[in-house]
Amino acid sequence: MSVPTAEERVLELGLEIPDYATPPYGGRYGRMKAFHRVGDFVELSGITPETRSGERLHPGTVGVDITTEQGYEAARMTAINTLGIIRYALGSLDNVAALSRALCFVVCPPGFEDLHLVSNGANDVFLDVFGTEIGSAGRASIGSTALSRGNCFELWLSLESVSGRAV
Repeated sequence: MSVPTAEERVLELGLEIPDYATPPYGGRYGRMKAFHRVGDFVELSGITPETRSGERLHPGTVGVDITTEQGYEAARMTAINTLGIIRYALGSLDNVAALSRALCFVVCPPGFEDLHLVSNGANDVFLDVFGTEIGSAGRASIGSTALSRGNCFELWLSLESVSGRAV
């Protein structure tokens, strides 16, 4: 029995991944590109827990306005959105060789120490879809006083694509 591909895992998990080609990424935040590619290295722009129509999941400050568990759910949604940006950049999730770095921003008050519990929401999605070898990235979770549009979480992800298979 073969190991399922990332695209097959998405179907098995029932994840609804947004399409970032139309309308193009970034309209609410100004003119920017969704990703930058140098060879097989791809740097994604920041991604938040918002629907394509702009509805935010759990806006506010983790530990004040929302719980750590709600922050975790927002991080999960952000990771699912990130899968959409990866598809937009590479044509398929199966073109990911490895996730490299995940920089997670969590809106929280001074002294909040459970940043990792929020960021785990994103990591769990990536591990479920890509498996440990491809889906494990180096990660930092940084407490922030604010993010655009009141979002509680933002992710900045870097990855390596499979050589010669990306769009």
